[in-house]
Amino acid sequence: MPTVLYIEDNRDNRMLVRRILMASDYDFQVMEADNARTGIEMATQSPPDIILMDMSMPEMDGLTATRMLRGIDHLRDIPIVALTANAMEGDREKSLEAGCTGYIRKPIDVDKLPDEIFHYIRSRQ
Repeated sequence: MPTVLYIEDNRDNRMLVRRILMASDYDFQVMEADNARTGIEMATQSPPDIILMDMSMPEMDGLTATRMLRGIDHLRDIPIVALTANAMEGDREKSLEAGCTGYIRKPIDVDKLPDEIFHYIRSRQ
């Protein structure tokens, strides 16, 4: 059962992604963090198979959180995918430079999201 950690400050977004992933054929287990610091702590204590990272959060943004996660030895190889509404020119590149493995724009395609997430998990293996 693949474990997904979704770090997102918006409750509605977390609920939507949870429902989509849990209803998929991949039998995902979804953990949620409502801020970057909590997400980093959760990942450190119980490393997931993949981290979905919102880029625009108060206190600590997703770019900073991604850089911090990449600095933790046992989390270095876990795929981190930016799942974000940031769609300005250069945002994708900034995410990848910070250490994200991939970039998915919101609004998400509910039919494609589970396959995209599973693809990133498989590519790690």
